[in-house]
Amino acid sequence: MTLSIRNQLPGSVTGVTPGEAMATVRIRLAGGQDLTAAITRESVEELGLAEGSAVRALVKSTEVSLATGPVEGLSIRNRLPGTVTEIATGSAMSSVKIAVEGGELTAAITSDAADDLGLSAGSTVVALIKSTEVSLATA
Repeated sequence: MTLSIRNQLPGSVTGVTPGEAMATVRIRLAGGQDLTAAITRESVEELGLAEGSAVRALVKSTEVSLATGPVEGLSIRNRLPGTVTEIATGSAMSSVKIAVEGGELTAAITSDAADDLGLSAGSTVVALIKSTEVSLATA
């Protein structure tokens, strides 16, 4: 299966916390970072997720926000530090490629935001991803 989702990060499940309808799944990415996904309990069961399961974390580029420094006081669980490697700027939107430990992320942000943040190749950023925006796939 081929997907249009650009951000596909390999990792393994380190824990599953089931709730009434939803579950949180902790993942250790290939680069060593921890990521949290909030998915339905039904999905956890259908995918057969348990500690040690190999997964791929999928995140649409439009769901990746960027900060240029440490961020405190946010409910966003996933904060991956990285370095901007490339920016493709359009009149309305920009595509920002970020090198993170073990891979690469793409963020689709407004060109105004990219300008306001002063982003360029080599800029240090933190990619912010809500756990509800992380989907999981198994091999």
